[in-house]
Amino acid sequence: MKIGVTCYPTYGGSGVVATELGIELAAREHQVHFITYQQPFRLTGREHGIFFHEVAVTNYPLFQYPPYDLALASRMAEVAEFYQLDLLHVHYAIPHSVSALLARQMLEAKGIRLPFITTLHGTDITLVGQDPGYLPITRFGIDQSDGVTSISEDLKRSTVRDFEITRPIEVIHNFVNCSVYQRNEDLVRELRPQYAEPHEKLILHLSNFRRVKRIDDVVEVFARIAQHVPARLMLIGDGPDRSLAEHLALKHGIQNRIHFLGKQDSVQDLLPLGDLMLMPSSMESFGLAALEGMACGVPCIATRVGGVPELVEDGINGLLYNVGDVEAMASGATALLTDPTRLSRMAAAARQTAQDKFCTTRIIPHYEAFYEKVLAG
Repeated sequence: MKIGVTCYPTYGGSGVVATELGIELAAREHQVHFITYQQPFRLTGREHGIFFHEVAVTNYPLFQYPPYDLALASRMAEVAEFYQLDLLHVHYAIPHSVSALLARQMLEAKGIRLPFITTLHGTDITLVGQDPGYLPITRFGIDQSDGVTSISEDLKRSTVRDFEITRPIEVIHNFVNCSVYQRNEDLVRELRPQYAEPHEKLILHLSNFRRVKRIDDVVEVFARIAQHVPARLMLIGDGPDRSLAEHLALKHGIQNRIHFLGKQDSVQDLLPLGDLMLMPSSMESFGLAALEGMACGVPCIATRVGGVPELVEDGINGLLYNVGDVEAMASGATALLTDPTRLSRMAAAARQTAQDKFCTTRIIPHYEAFYEKVLAG
């Protein structure tokens, strides 16, 4: 198949999933065309079977805000016609589904069929789409899509409830390449001494440091862990709440025990170095960072929100707590870190969960089957 993909190309779960999906589809001999305003950050530009088409937005003086959605629709139609695409797959409803609808209508006028699929990722439904100014257009984009998928059962339920959607929504969970995200003992021995002493535990957090990720809770939990366990914290990512994390580190006097690594392209090399991951988010539609850590044998301390319980089984491959309960999270983490047998068992279960349920070999065929279903429909 020839598949057009549109996503937000910057750091964030929806962009990561869309990019990794494109990479996996290309590896299975499909032709993938990314159509967006810049090359997705996880692409090198050298992948076989993957093409990038930039959306150029004209800064005409009349426009106070450049109309990206219109430029995107026009570029979608151009690429689809030139390369004879079979379908478009857009990630994140706003504004991508509406732009795809316009592109489909433009090509219909030429007698060209271009179905499009919308994948719902989370804040496009739970946050942006709930805004009264965007709710009607979000609902319309979903209703007009030729196919709709959701990354979790919880997000599907929220979409049906909040937008009164009656059309079918296919749940296809997020995924991880278990051959890329795995523990390499030689690499761990080489890299881990840069971040922790042999007797220290290494705690991880990976996110875009937005308010919903509750980076302040990450630091607060770690500060309590560090009172009982020799440990260091590795923070991977960046965003608006980084200053808050730095302020709290200074307040607790633990700034020399925290590594602020910023945005990293090869997180698969860093995640296996950790003993435990902290993900105290106020909302997660799935929890891709947790899955990537689990595939590397790193269990997760997470919150019982959204689609996280579909991934983290409390007491088996991780631990779940209420949002904001830093005392309980710290206590649970400390108990786990000081019980090597239980920690090892939970790490093995985390890896097994990724392999059994969420590896690319299990998830990508679901997308291929859905594409065929839409094309046949």
